Amino acid sequence: MVARLPPLAEPRLAKAKQSIAVRFHDLRHTHATQLLQAGVHPKVVQERLGHASIGITLDTYSHVMPGMQEEAAKKIDAGLRAALAG
Repeated sequence: MVARLPPLAEPRLAKAKQSIAVRFHDLRHTHATQLLQAGVHPKVVQERLGHASIGITLDTYSHVMPGMQEEAAKKIDAGLRAALAG
């Protein structure tokens, strides 16, 4: 998926006859960010990017997943409640 500018920015650029330089690396970073924000497992993202280890992926993109600790706590809580209700 290609990152697009907000709708209001495009006419201004066309009017000014400017172009936006987008590097391949920018597209790669956008791709990884969107996958992680969509809930794709970091291991899958690591494999798609060709990182040698998942640690590289997590170190680079962990800022994209700030709710991971809260999500994990909610899952543990739900599991314990279900077990206790048993």
